[in-house]
Amino acid sequence: MEVSKVFFTNLRTNPKSSLLDKMERLVKKAGLANMEMETKFVAIKIHFGEPGNMAYLRPNYAARMANLLRSKGAKPFLTDCNTLYTGGRSNAVDHLQSAMENGYNPISAQCPVIIADGLKGTDYREIPFNGKYCKAPKVGAAIVDADIIVSMNHFKGHEQTGFGGALKNIGMGSASVGGKLELHSSSKPKIETDNCKGCNICVTSCAHDAVHLNAAKKAEIDYDKCVGCGQCVALCQYSSAVLAEYDTSELLNCKIVEYAKAILDGKPNFHVNFIMNVSPECDCWNHNDAALVPDIGIAASFDPVALDHACVDLVTKAPALQGNCIADVRHGEKCEHEDKFKIVHPDTNWRSGLQYAEEIGLGFQNYELIEL
Repeated sequence: MEVSKVFFTNLRTNPKSSLLDKMERLVKKAGLANMEMETKFVAIKIHFGEPGNMAYLRPNYAARMANLLRSKGAKPFLTDCNTLYTGGRSNAVDHLQSAMENGYNPISAQCPVIIADGLKGTDYREIPFNGKYCKAPKVGAAIVDADIIVSMNHFKGHEQTGFGGALKNIGMGSASVGGKLELHSSSKPKIETDNCKGCNICVTSCAHDAVHLNAAKKAEIDYDKCVGCGQCVALCQYSSAVLAEYDTSELLNCKIVEYAKAILDGKPNFHVNFIMNVSPECDCWNHNDAALVPDIGIAASFDPVALDHACVDLVTKAPALQGNCIADVRHGEKCEHEDKFKIVHPDTNWRSGLQYAEEIGLGFQNYELIEL
């Protein structure tokens, strides 16, 4: 039975050892510094946080990571892809502004910040994969071009996948806007006619000539030509081109895993989960609700599957905090050794992603937790 190593450190500090020092010792012990990275482009995949959300990772951690990688001769850069929905990160201009508002810039983070799928989410590469669900994942070009991928992940709950960790940050976060549409929706986009202004951008931007304006100057989609790439959704400024429907939690998790597998296959990679401020929902929201459990620690591994599984187990073992959404439904119970993510999001199934990830060879669920 294969067992992967997951290295873990708690959050206790002293005047001679800050959390940044502990993180650096952790990733070195886990083997990051042993990777060959001289002159290599290293994508530090991170979530910059939607403006208004305060649960995202502090840029200090990214800066320490960038300096460590640079000391090994690497060329690190921070990166993420644009969002499918309208918000503070749906195009590179707003995305970079949001990153700067949250403290991520070349000075504070000690390396460049690059939006991987470009100005409007159209700068992507299709990776031949031929998976069960995704035949050619659409991934931000800068991430595809990187030689090495290091993910830094805020471990938290998620309203659709159950939790968000390394696999979600890589698989969903590295998907271009069109890729996110493929992950989220099992059908093609639709037009909300009442919102359409007849601006024509969806028509001129459709690579498949599938969109046109009708006699009333409203957009219409020819589904015989539409391939579901999602560019009309990405470019529409009036919430007229939208998703038609959502996938189940199980299917979404499996699609995310296929994207992660396609991105990481054959490419050196390393992952760090920060089990802090474990909010119930994604950092993509413009707010973060009260944390589910006390801050736990930092974990690192070459195996993202084992890493995520270990972090779920740590959250499961921890007592629930008071004054959060668990307390709302469990009336003050500590819920130790209970699945906090299932309590908060009962319609999700996070196990489906880990099981499928192991099935397709992305990693192993069995792990040895090595505490430093």
